Amino acid sequence: MKQYAYFPGCSLEKMGLSYHLSAMETTQRLGVELHELEDWNCCGATAYFHVNGDLALALNARNLAMAEKQNLDVVCPCSGCYKNMSSVRAELQADVHAAGRINSALEADNLHFTGKSAVRHLVEVLVQDVGLDEIKSRITHPLAGMKIAAYYGCQMVRPKKDSEDVEQPTFFEELMATTGADPIDFPLRLRCCGGSLIISSRQPALSLVHDLLQNAVDHGATVIATACPMCQINLECYQRQVNDVFGTKFSVPVLYFTQLMGLAMGVAPKRLGIGSEFVSPKPVLAFCDRPSAA
Repeated sequence: MKQYAYFPGCSLEKMGLSYHLSAMETTQRLGVELHELEDWNCCGATAYFHVNGDLALALNARNLAMAEKQNLDVVCPCSGCYKNMSSVRAELQADVHAAGRINSALEADNLHFTGKSAVRHLVEVLVQDVGLDEIKSRITHPLAGMKIAAYYGCQMVRPKKDSEDVEQPTFFEELMATTGADPIDFPLRLRCCGGSLIISSRQPALSLVHDLLQNAVDHGATVIATACPMCQINLECYQRQVNDVFGTKFSVPVLYFTQLMGLAMGVAPKRLGIGSEFVSPKPVLAFCDRPSAA
């Protein structure tokens, strides 16, 4: 069994609960053990780094130091958490003075950051550590004929790692192809969804969402697969507002990639958190042969 320190982040406790449920279902079937970090704290999201830089560093370093105590790498399902923790780890490894300040603060919790625990996105773990062939061997209900728009978003490939292709990545499409579905050409797959801009500047954010949905529809997508709670919310929950503003009629299911993988593994939709969507997932479920689902 491959073991990791699991950092759900604030989103997967509530608005991204279906991501958490489906991540647990799929990883267990793939021989991956996710041990939730005890007493983890928020990564600071986007805003806190602009409020207090050192405290934002300390928030992330604390989580990383707890993972180090367990001698485990950290897995982040949320792309925002992944970006923050990866960036902080790299910054503190490169800046000994900043690391010294942060470790002085961590002494209150009897913690010390060294950077030995790597930060991994859940997609990365499945592709690199589990492997595409192993995932294919667990598929019992292939999603043949389904057209999936694999949406990376703007944070999964940042910061760049080693020789990773951040301009034309293919690993997310390759992962989705293991389900038996057909990943489509989705040119805007790295374009930002607007993130938290949807709160402060609604019109520009809705424009970004509109462009992503239109691009997916134009290329024949049955469903958009996401790997981030904020991306999922913006692309799914705001479709009605996009339709009102732009006069469109979008009704595109937006599911987490772990939900699609779970369906292809024969997991019942309810166990994957499917059923609470704003946009009906029926076009997706129509591809699934459910009799042997458990």
